[in-house]
Amino acid sequence: MKCLRIYATPDGESHFDEIELPTTSLSVHPDAVPFDVTASYPASRVRLTHIPAGMREVAWHTVPEPVLTVRLDGSVDYETSDGEIRHVQAGSFVLVEDTHGKGHLSRHSPEAQTVIWISLPNGLEMAQS
Repeated sequence: MKCLRIYATPDGESHFDEIELPTTSLSVHPDAVPFDVTASYPASRVRLTHIPAGMREVAWHTVPEPVLTVRLDGSVDYETSDGEIRHVQAGSFVLVEDTHGKGHLSRHSPEAQTVIWISLPNGLEMAQS
């Protein structure tokens, strides 16, 4: 399963990358079709965030700790310091790890949005693609 990632290099510049979250096939019921499931990853806290309608752009910023964001509705365009822009729609998740440096810019769609923030321990190792 692919996951978009925002990270910072030692010089403080932010970039995008995609990581591969390995999955296994899991059948939860004898009559159900199996589906793909990732391994379990430790999390230190979960927050639900409501972004009000009309909040368009959030200035350059970093995150205080690595977070997996899960966008329930609305969309956002993220820009990294190298100038690359990625559009993230509802139903998508992004691993945000730029805890130092210039950070990233967020441009939100005009409607209100709900985002789940899952805080991850520093040093979480995932397979990179």
